[in-house]
Amino acid sequence: MIFSSIPFMYYFLPIILLVYYVTPRKRRNAILFISSLLFYAWGEPKYVLLMLLSIVQGYVSAQIIEKYRETKVARGTVFVSVILSVGSLLYFKYTNFFIENLRAITGGYVSFVKIVLPIGISFYTFQLISYVVDVYRGARAQRNFLDLGAYIAMFPQLIAGPIIRYEEIESQLSNRTSCFEQSANGIRRFCIGLAKKVLLANQFGEFITIFRQSSDLSVLYYWMYILAFSLQIYFDFSGYSDMAIGLGKLFGFEFSENFNYPYISKSITEFWRRWHISLGMWFRDYVYIPLGGNKVGVARHLCNIGIVWFLTGFWHGASWNFALWGMYFAMLLVIEKYVLCKHLQKHPIIAHLYVIVVVLLGFVIFNAEQLHILCSDFKGLFGMNGLPFASKEAFYYFKSNFILFIVGILGVTPFVKNVFVKARRREGIRAVMDVVEILLLVGALVIVTAYLVDGSYNPFLYFRF
Repeated sequence: MIFSSIPFMYYFLPIILLVYYVTPRKRRNAILFISSLLFYAWGEPKYVLLMLLSIVQGYVSAQIIEKYRETKVARGTVFVSVILSVGSLLYFKYTNFFIENLRAITGGYVSFVKIVLPIGISFYTFQLISYVVDVYRGARAQRNFLDLGAYIAMFPQLIAGPIIRYEEIESQLSNRTSCFEQSANGIRRFCIGLAKKVLLANQFGEFITIFRQSSDLSVLYYWMYILAFSLQIYFDFSGYSDMAIGLGKLFGFEFSENFNYPYISKSITEFWRRWHISLGMWFRDYVYIPLGGNKVGVARHLCNIGIVWFLTGFWHGASWNFALWGMYFAMLLVIEKYVLCKHLQKHPIIAHLYVIVVVLLGFVIFNAEQLHILCSDFKGLFGMNGLPFASKEAFYYFKSNFILFIVGILGVTPFVKNVFVKARRREGIRAVMDVVEILLLVGALVIVTAYLVDGSYNPFLYFRF
């Protein structure tokens, strides 16, 4: 089940909210936990047991760590817990990748394992690791198993994040309140994310499908494709994060932001402080800083950056293009740190153009799972395949999707938000803008519903990560 679906929006969510709010406050985490398991079981019932075992492992490990804190028992327990969590992720996500590379290196034959990747395992595994490590560092272990289960399995952010740290949500698990204003903001945020996903990301996805099937390629067409993919993945993932944050508000939770207009950045360092914020902070706090961060010599610092970004890329999927994508950004960050940073600060317009170009080229790597596709895409972008600058099909789809691209480009900036904020500050227009916003949200919901009933293209890109 996905958020942008008729069963979720008009059956599952209303029923769960009704049950949740008629249940006494002390029992609401149990309802949230059970509903999260039902949500997960909707698509993969056999992996509910895996999730439960992971939660049990984390619960027991944390109790042992807290009881024997600052002893060898605690250190051994956190090590075993992390190994079990990482081992589970490696088995389900990377086994066949390792087998494929072993066969390529040795020339031998090793059968692939029939494994279906559990949806959301990359996200809930990281949350479980952060919980156990935070307890080891001094946080209080969660005594109530259902409360811990609600945190790990919470369906609003189970499938594609944001990655919620235990320390961020610990107090909310036992003490949270819901009010009309919070619920209204939650509905508003959910509708915005839903519109991003269905009305923008899906449309860019359909354009990309047409491009990949085309035999009338050109340089213009390739640049339209990579711009479309960059916009698709932003609206797809930030839209999901918006929906997750909105749903969290409906259940009384305040989740941290996961995107902050990354395409307005003036350096790659800034870009990664704005894109998938929760993942960046996770790797910073649980990998980069424990390795020594930047409080070491230059060689060690470069090594730390390389390790973090190799793992960041590899986290996204079992394919070498993701690792290459991670190392590409590691290289850019190192160049900025030691060479470019001071120059970028002096020329903001050039810095912004630089970020856009290198990010677009990075997404060429990200979306090319095979080497020959990667080489072909780069050649196409720079006219090295003997392609014309433009073609009839490229011009046709440029004109057909011109408005979509303009809306998409405006949508990745704070322009629309700033217009509404400034208008609300004016006393005579504030009430009008409130009505306009409601009408826009209702209209978007109606249009989205029509798209979903029609059965249009609708998968979430980050489900595969």
